[in-house]
Order: sequence, then structure tokens, then C-alpha cells
Amino acid sequence: MTEKCWNQIGIQGDRSCPQLNTFIHCRNCPVYTSAGRNLLQREAPENYRAEWTDLLAQTRTAITSDRNALPQLQRATAEFFEPLSLVIFRLGVEWLALAASTFQEITPPCTLHTLPHRTNEILLGLVNIRGELLPCISLSNLLGLERQSTHPKPLNQQGDLTRTVYSRMVVVNIQGDIWVFAVDEIEGIHRCDRHLIEEVPAVVSKAPVTYTKWIVNWQDKKVNYLDEEFVFSTLKRRIL
Repeated sequence: MTEKCWNQIGIQGDRSCPQLNTFIHCRNCPVYTSAGRNLLQREAPENYRAEWTDLLAQTRTAITSDRNALPQLQRATAEFFEPLSLVIFRLGVEWLALAASTFQEITPPCTLHTLPHRTNEILLGLVNIRGELLPCISLSNLLGLERQSTHPKPLNQQGDLTRTVYSRMVVVNIQGDIWVFAVDEIEGIHRCDRHLIEEVPAVVSKAPVTYTKWIVNWQDKKVNYLDEEFVFSTLKRRIL
């Protein structure tokens, strides 16, 4: 029989092969079986093993890299879906936020003690917080915000300050540095889904000085989520 006779006179050819009367189909013919065996037992082409070795090595490296990247992907996914914990407060007409982890304490207004020859529009002086004198700053002046006069409201029947209508002083810890500043209103700790966070508009982010890291959509308000590291590193440069 000729080579690949199944394509010429066999089932895929003109079907003139006399063996079809016996075997019905070429795959049942010893010639077809012998050809298949020879195909499997033939010598491998030159560089065949080397090419497959390189290919399998690359595949193994890719799988290993994917496994190594899996924990990073899991962490990134968890960070994306994990809500942000932040404290929302008001300075004048602006609603701002800082990471809740930076806040140590929220207190009623304290007596301010000025510092001779050191007090200025940003460093206002010292306040006594639980027996410790801490620097008190004007975050509004540092950020260049417009101030709006806030008139105190009466105490409630228990003599406590209400949560949202009285100005407060907050104590924050930024990388070991403790600062105190006054706020006109505070909304407390909120957990904010990350899909409610927007990038800072280009017109803002390209400004010479911007302290906003993200924009948070909260109760139909646009809240500036401050970059605490940038804010307070700038503060240290301004007052030291």
C-alpha cells in the first residue's frame, strides 16, 4: 500500500481500496495501525527536547510567580473592599476627615496658654490635656480655610456638651507627634465604603499645595479626606 493510502483510496479518498470490504473503515486496517505506530516511534526532530524543556521551565516559573503574587492580590482585594474608618469634622464651612487611627481623644474646649515669642497664626500655644501640656495649632490657618463664627449653644440637661453643635478640641497622634486643634463640629467615627471615595480633581491635585488625599461622599456632602502625613509634616516645617 502507498503512504497515507487512506487519503487516496481509503475512507477519505475514492474508497477504491479492496480492503474496505473486509475492514469497513481504514482505522481497522493493519496498514493504518502500522502507520500510527511508526508515527509515535519515529525519531524526535532536532532541538525538540530542548524546546520542550525551555517551554516547561517557563510555564513552571509563571505558575510559581502567580503563587507568589497571590497573597499580594488577596491583600489588595481585601484593602479594596474593607471600609475606611475615619473621623469627620467641620472647620468653618468645610467638612474634613482624618483616619480614625490618628485620633487619641476628643475633649471640650480647654484654656489656651500662649507661648512668649512663639505664638503665631498656626501655633496658638499650649493646652493642658489630662495634666500634659500639648501644642495647640490652628488647622484652619494651616490649610488656609475661611473661618466662620460659631456661637456656642446651651448645655443639655445633664450639663454635657452635645455632640454636633459645640466646638471641640481633638488630640491626634501622627507618627509619635501629638497635636491638639479645635473643630467647630464633629460627627464622630464613620466607616466609609471605598466605592464612595473619589480621586481628587486634577485642578486641585495639581495645585502647588494640596492637603486632600481623597474626596469622600458622605450624606450628600463632599468631605476632604486629608493626607495626614503631608499635613503634619508641613505643620512641623512651618512652626519649627
